[in-house]
Amino acid sequence: MIVLARRLGALAVTAAAALTLTGVPAQAAQAPIDVRLIAFNDFHGNLEPPAGSSGRVTLSDGTSVVAGGAAYMATHVQQLRTKNTLVFSAGDNVGASPLASALFHDEPTIDFMNDIGVNASAIGNHELDKGYQELLRKQFGGCASDGCQFEKSFKGAKWPYLAANMTFDNGLPAALPFTVDFSGGVPVGVIGVPLKDLPSVTSADAIKGLKFGDEVQAINKSADVLDKLGVKTIVVLLHQGDNTEGGGPNDCRTTPGPALAIAKAASPKVDVIFSGHSHQQYDCTVTDPAGNPRPLIQGASFGRLLSVVDLKIDPRTRDAIRGQTVAHNEVVTRDVTPDPTVQALVSKAVTEAAPIANKPVGTITSDIVAAQQPSGESPLGDVIADAQLESTKSAGAQVAVMNPGGIRADLNFKSSTAGVPDGTVTYANAFTIQPFANILQTETLTGAQLKAVLEQQWQPQPNGSVQTKMLQISSSLHYTWSASAPVGSRITSITVAGQPVTPDGSYKVTANNFLTGGGDGFTVLKQGTGIVGGAIDLDAFTAYLTAHQNLAPPAADRITQTP
Repeated sequence: MIVLARRLGALAVTAAAALTLTGVPAQAAQAPIDVRLIAFNDFHGNLEPPAGSSGRVTLSDGTSVVAGGAAYMATHVQQLRTKNTLVFSAGDNVGASPLASALFHDEPTIDFMNDIGVNASAIGNHELDKGYQELLRKQFGGCASDGCQFEKSFKGAKWPYLAANMTFDNGLPAALPFTVDFSGGVPVGVIGVPLKDLPSVTSADAIKGLKFGDEVQAINKSADVLDKLGVKTIVVLLHQGDNTEGGGPNDCRTTPGPALAIAKAASPKVDVIFSGHSHQQYDCTVTDPAGNPRPLIQGASFGRLLSVVDLKIDPRTRDAIRGQTVAHNEVVTRDVTPDPTVQALVSKAVTEAAPIANKPVGTITSDIVAAQQPSGESPLGDVIADAQLESTKSAGAQVAVMNPGGIRADLNFKSSTAGVPDGTVTYANAFTIQPFANILQTETLTGAQLKAVLEQQWQPQPNGSVQTKMLQISSSLHYTWSASAPVGSRITSITVAGQPVTPDGSYKVTANNFLTGGGDGFTVLKQGTGIVGGAIDLDAFTAYLTAHQNLAPPAADRITQTP
């Protein structure tokens, strides 16, 4: 509370300086002031270039390019910088992170953000995964309870975490609502807002004593204060997002959702809205309540895109000239020279994490292979789906499904590592099988939608062929399919927990974020509602292996094929 009060006091001084400027007459007919805003969202500690689908960006023409990696991102930020530039994050910088960051309490990620000169960040739901006190430690520094594991000391973020709608139970602010940065001599107000439904996606223990209010009300209140202080150019870092129906980084093919509603309703005083949370890519223009255009933009996740907004600011009014705002998403390609300072930080984190690789996480009685039976069922696929269901039971999950392309190797009984006994599963073994660091998400589907998901396992191709992608399923789900039935009508029966699935029934289904984003053609999974985030798939897998020692290949009795 004391350190927060100090930050609030410092903010008051900064805002007062902005207010003082209101009395300074501007020169007539001055040219607009160019200010560039660069933002990212949902970085999730991806210091190394992310692999698989998590490390690719789909372009408007349907092709994709590899993207991401902190050292590449740092270079792109530097190349994008102009004379007047501010750098922001829309939240979820940490949490659900790969080993090289998570092993060190995500301190390397905070250091990375310091290195690239971040000016402010919204608080995302994953910032609170480890509780409010850990968020304060990330902000102000100090070692974790088990000591400083990455460096001898941890100084914390050099930029403020913002949450205008986050309070304590007594109504007092639990974080700075906004900050003011100066660029080109102009004050720029920055408001941070996490989703109001944060309690539904975060452990109750982690946010005990905290409340989250309506996003629009919080934005409008902060915008009014900034306006009265003479801050006319205002940016919102919104940790809430919408889904899309395909499209490239600079398309606007969003499905109507909470972010769009907030962007349309928020105060006309707001000039730009950077979005996050949904891990989607879009570059939209929305109309504010006064009829003026403003960008609503999100840059996918894991550092694959940088959202860039170029403002023209009237030096007389110190407000953005809306009609001259230009926004785009920039792909963080890997064809640039990695920033040496950030690369050294990443290399240190990766090297120091290496000893974890040979840590035993479980034991097996024989090979558990990824190869599928004629029905489409895979022994290893069964295990992974069971692990994902067990990991998300607390979110009410009833069923889990896994994409077969995400299973990258077999789980072999014979050891390939000196000193590791046969039958021992190491962390490295598990990582090789589940390397993509996808995040598990639990969503609600109707029975009809669940059937439609299973029907999408057979996908007609332009050449007349049918591509088969058999989802791997948890033991709670059983179904029968007919090989002779037409595509779209092959599923003949489905049960969940032994009970027939009804079309209008409601079922909580877990899948990774690749699938819930419509990956591998499973577009129906994008229709799920009430999405709740979970663990990284690898973490769920290793936890399951640890809890089920001497694991044997499960019987292949979940999927039945008929003529």
